[in-house]
Amino acid sequence: MFEVQRIAETQDGLITAAQCRALGIAADRVKWFVRSRLWMTVTRGVYLVDADLRGTVLPLRALVRAGRLACGPEAVVVLHSAALLHGIDGLRQDERAIHLSLPGDRAIPKRLGDGRLMPHQLVIDPADIVEIDGMRVTSALRTVADLLLVTDRYAAVSVLDSALHRLAFTEHELPGLYRLLAGRRGAIAARKWIDQADGRAESPLETRARLRCADAGLAPDELQAVIRAADGTVLARADMLWHRARVIGEADGAEVHDRPEAVFRDRHRQNALANAGYTVLRFTWSDTLTPDRIPTVVRRALVGSQQSITVPG
Repeated sequence: MFEVQRIAETQDGLITAAQCRALGIAADRVKWFVRSRLWMTVTRGVYLVDADLRGTVLPLRALVRAGRLACGPEAVVVLHSAALLHGIDGLRQDERAIHLSLPGDRAIPKRLGDGRLMPHQLVIDPADIVEIDGMRVTSALRTVADLLLVTDRYAAVSVLDSALHRLAFTEHELPGLYRLLAGRRGAIAARKWIDQADGRAESPLETRARLRCADAGLAPDELQAVIRAADGTVLARADMLWHRARVIGEADGAEVHDRPEAVFRDRHRQNALANAGYTVLRFTWSDTLTPDRIPTVVRRALVGSQQSITVPG
């Protein structure tokens, strides 16, 4: 069983019926493992090894792997699933949906454990396919191009920001997106969104807050601005900064800022900024869901800053 373990550990805990046969493990033996709940059938011909130890709810990445193994070597991981493998944020994964591009006669939906296969038939240049942990995946640039055509503007710019921030590709490669979008449905709108990307945004929440402000004519002057005290001491790095008004906008992701140590650090930091004459505004994900909520708060802060600035109405 050593070889089974070795293969499974390179495949997110999975092994295929074909791999079992190659190791000389009979089909009856595989069925016994499943009946004993030592293994779990993820989909036809794909099994989770040591299911009694790993748990029966597979991580989304493992479901992508299961789909890839089940659909054969011609399958290419695309769209949301490709973004997951590239580490690109900004999307809501669709209830454990696995996106693969498959040949026509095999592009049919199927169950994958607690997930489901969403088949596509995309024309993909071999040059736009890369390998990630043994899986054929659309390149980061092609993945983003495909997503620009099937998402709304806020998600699209969030994806672009995340890809740039994580160095999945660089700004110098952005012209390649126009090539990948050319002649495709939705390309006209998608091309407009490319210019709105900014790799300095460190999270989709920051992207969405920035876009809400920009849409209201209140775009921040600087992102990830370093704020210093009079003696040169660094007080903070602000997500968004309006210089003349000395107003700072912070995107508060719950996964970071709700931790006890983060609450203490944020309070100390905010007090220091207040003493230095800055107004700190804090925004959460729910704030971005209403178009005028963030702009209204920012506008009031700018008006109340007692700086001689012109604030859009």
